[in-house]
Amino acid sequence: MSTENEGTAVPPAPSAPPVPVDAPDAPAPQARAPQGPYGQDAQGQAPQGPGASGDAGHPGASSSAPDPSWPPPPPPTAPYGDGGSGSGPGGWGSSYQQPAPKSGRGRGGLVAAVLVAALVAGGMGGGLGYVLAKDNDESTGSTTVSASANGGDVKRDPGTTAGVAAKALPSTVTIEAESNSGEGGTGTGFVFDKQGHIVTNNHVVADAVDGGKLTATFPTGKKYDAEVIGNAQGYDVAVIKLKNAPSDLKPLTLGDSDKVAVGDSTIAIGAPFGLSDTVTTGIISAKNRPVASSDGSGSQASYMSALQTDASINPGNSGGPLLDARGNVIGINSAIQSTGNGGFGTGQSGSIGLGFAIPINQAKYVAQELIKNGKPVYAKIGASVSLDDSSDGAQITDQGAGGAAPVEPGGPAAKAGLKPGDVIIKLDDRVIDSGPTLIGEIWTHQPGDKVTITYERGGKQRTAEVTLGSRVGDN
Repeated sequence: MSTENEGTAVPPAPSAPPVPVDAPDAPAPQARAPQGPYGQDAQGQAPQGPGASGDAGHPGASSSAPDPSWPPPPPPTAPYGDGGSGSGPGGWGSSYQQPAPKSGRGRGGLVAAVLVAALVAGGMGGGLGYVLAKDNDESTGSTTVSASANGGDVKRDPGTTAGVAAKALPSTVTIEAESNSGEGGTGTGFVFDKQGHIVTNNHVVADAVDGGKLTATFPTGKKYDAEVIGNAQGYDVAVIKLKNAPSDLKPLTLGDSDKVAVGDSTIAIGAPFGLSDTVTTGIISAKNRPVASSDGSGSQASYMSALQTDASINPGNSGGPLLDARGNVIGINSAIQSTGNGGFGTGQSGSIGLGFAIPINQAKYVAQELIKNGKPVYAKIGASVSLDDSSDGAQITDQGAGGAAPVEPGGPAAKAGLKPGDVIIKLDDRVIDSGPTLIGEIWTHQPGDKVTITYERGGKQRTAEVTLGSRVGDN
């Protein structure tokens, strides 16, 4: 699923995340279909194509949704929280629809018009109400009691939503990305370090990667030009850097997403439908939720073992921080499961309380690699798995992507004795019900980590210890 991807109606969510539309061609009806580029879980490569997940932070950008919201066919993935998309229909979420070029601003104008109308009506009503109340007081002798202090004097403790928002908002930015052709959208990001690096979603800045225009605006209204330092399509994480960054940047404190518990309070900050600096609240609804999605441009799909939250997340929230009650970043809002069309005449789907965020422990590792090398590094097992929607596990295919061997010679899976036809059902203590789920779980680890694989062969369960390999780059 994805958090800011809006899309078409979403089919019932399967037990496993949807698979990217670009998954490898399926074999005979009775056999499991070979996986696509992402089918190579071991390779760490992601499938391409319109997705299942919905994008959450791209009100002006186009997107498709593979998982419920973060790509059978494989089931559709969910839309990105900001407008990203999934790579296939069905699955975890509705398909993501790319917003019309620069439509974000149009939407903002419409919202503004609606608000102005509301304010005018409110002003009229307020004036009339005052006159009536005044006359009533004079005729009845009734008196009212006013508060001794206005709202600005109220003490807001650090642990309150207001206290967290006051501290975090100055370190969040609204990102506008525009391609050379003028297409683009709006998303969110947050200050990662004092050097001017901003962390966001890949699908938020994808339009500006190849020479496009990129800006970041702080709540004060101060706008900075920025450039993409590195982006990871598979992880859906990107790092941009402010040009002429100010010296007083305050990075947000990063929490520990591994210690988050279901029921913990959450606070999301973003620019839903272009409404910058919007704060919403909720709780952690679930952990380790398999989500697959893509930006709908035919690029590789992304997979994550996501934090699920019911905090309201809409197109434009993508890339923004998901905070805990103390204001620590525990995730990056990225996708949503949504249904129907959005409000304000945008045609984009909105929040139904199913939002998904990339755990910050994973995002931190990816961001540091991007800052250091400019390219992402993926953990892999070196085997191609089927991306078909299934609840039986991740089956190693009989043929690898592009005609490659299904089990990489000398790779981690081969050294562990895995073979084509084996069905992986657990990675450590995590149940694996499909290829996309396996990919998402592998990517929560780093190259060199040792994991225990439980698999079935010939009706019997076996286990093998696998030392994860590495792949650099998205290609």
